[in-house]
Amino acid sequence: MIKAIVFDFDGLIFDTETHEYKVLQEIFEDHGAELPLEIWGKCVGTRANFFDAFQYLEECIGKPVDREVLGKLRREKFEVRIANERALPGVENYLAAAKHLGLKVGLASSSGRAWVERWLAYLNLLHHFECVRTADDVEHVKPDPTLYLKAVECLGVEPNEAIAFEDSPNGALAAKRAGLHTVVVPNYVTRDLIFGEHDLRLDSLAEMELEQLIERVVQKG
Repeated sequence: MIKAIVFDFDGLIFDTETHEYKVLQEIFEDHGAELPLEIWGKCVGTRANFFDAFQYLEECIGKPVDREVLGKLRREKFEVRIANERALPGVENYLAAAKHLGLKVGLASSSGRAWVERWLAYLNLLHHFECVRTADDVEHVKPDPTLYLKAVECLGVEPNEAIAFEDSPNGALAAKRAGLHTVVVPNYVTRDLIFGEHDLRLDSLAEMELEQLIERVVQKG
């Protein structure tokens, strides 16, 4: 019996990942270089310093860059791009449906707590989550399973009583390693990446009602 759902954040609730990639693309293009999607995609869903974009840029152009200046530019461009964005399609409906169905709702993110809670508050979604676990709560982030194990422990359910929603291979692997049912919902950045084991794949949460999705996942399990 499914008693809880656990969301990833970046790229699943709020599409920060696409905007971050677009910003870096612009910076690379300004330097006469290219950041291939297949290179950037490998770092999605895991620790923030897994991939050093500016080091890669320096390797591409064969000379050092002013990291402080580019870091400031990167942040400014990102804030402009994200300013008018809302939660991804289907997210708010799933949160409302979870409440209606009496499900517990958690979040497990490889990003830091300040980042996650800032944007959840901006989206007016923070109050929906009974438990939020982030990089601040664990020694190892995804694809390590600890974030998901801590999230379900906090919610008071067993891993096999919860469904995880993920947009990245790293996140899906973490959820499966933790023993959760796993639904993948890739975004622009992750849609062409190779996902390992999962129970269901959707193009968007708006594609299927939560109650129907739960039935599908339970039948498959």
